[in-house]
Amino acid sequence: MRIIHGRAERVRSEQRTATVTGEAWFDQVLPPTDGNTIVTVFFAPAARTYWHSHENGQILQVVAGRGLICADGGRPQVIEAGTSVWVPAGERHWHGAAPDSYLVHTAISLGVTRWAEEVAEADYTAPTGGE
Repeated sequence: MRIIHGRAERVRSEQRTATVTGEAWFDQVLPPTDGNTIVTVFFAPAARTYWHSHENGQILQVVAGRGLICADGGRPQVIEAGTSVWVPAGERHWHGAAPDSYLVHTAISLGVTRWAEEVAEADYTAPTGGE
């Protein structure tokens, strides 16, 4: 058993640039353990991840703000404080802040994350779908 109080000790917050459009800060809660990671992410308005998938799925828990999430082939869906999302294993998707709001979420990623290309502006600004 391992108990983590707030975030991983002695690990610096990291501003990501290689897999994120815009400004986003990643704060490790649990360093990679048994192939899984937990990070709290702060996205500035309009910042979002690149397309990606997770070997065994991902759980997102939105802590504050408002954002968007989109599965490949779908329309962006609104997520906001209190929203939890399950992304199945291998599902290609992206997530991040809405154009007019920051977003803070905790991401529990199960297994290897496979990063792909940047989200096209047209995909980010596509009309949002229902919940």
